[in-house]
Amino acid sequence: LLSPESSVSVSAHNAVVRLAKGPGSTGLWDGFSFGLEPSALQERLFVSEENVDGFLGTAFCPSPCSQSALENQPLIEVLDVTEDRIQIRVE
Repeated sequence: LLSPESSVSVSAHNAVVRLAKGPGSTGLWDGFSFGLEPSALQERLFVSEENVDGFLGTAFCPSPCSQSALENQPLIEVLDVTEDRIQIRVE
């Protein structure tokens, strides 16, 4: 993380943490962990095609699946993500 560009803003009903990657760090972040104690962190994933595929894959096939079940899973593509909505295409 790049310290000068990272910041925290707290109000009565909200908190915003802005993180900036250092120059040597590349690629998208998959998710983050948060909580009051390091031993009790909760994980949240960012919306990405890979994370949506993984989530829906476990929803459609929660236990280890056969190859034919995996081949019959729908194709899922994240088209657009905004603060108000997410647009996903399923084939």
